Amino acid sequence: MRQTANFRPVGLASIGLAHYAVINSVWDAARTLLHDWPVDDGEEYFEAVKACLDAIIGDLSPECVRVAFIRAAQEAGIAVIEATG
Repeated sequence: MRQTANFRPVGLASIGLAHYAVINSVWDAARTLLHDWPVDDGEEYFEAVKACLDAIIGDLSPECVRVAFIRAAQEAGIAVIEATG
């Protein structure tokens, strides 16, 4: 995996049992998708999981994982709060 697997933080509201989470790394994204996601189907969900795996083996940048993760959250109806700057 690349030296740094971090990306700009992504806030999620109402994921799983109605809590708030801040995701800022490939590992956080993967863990959240596999353990806390409210649905385990959907094209964007599978793309995000694949993006995490690709990043872990070094074939994809963390920023690409961030984009895929946000798309999956939108697909699942999870409110996304993006950090700016």
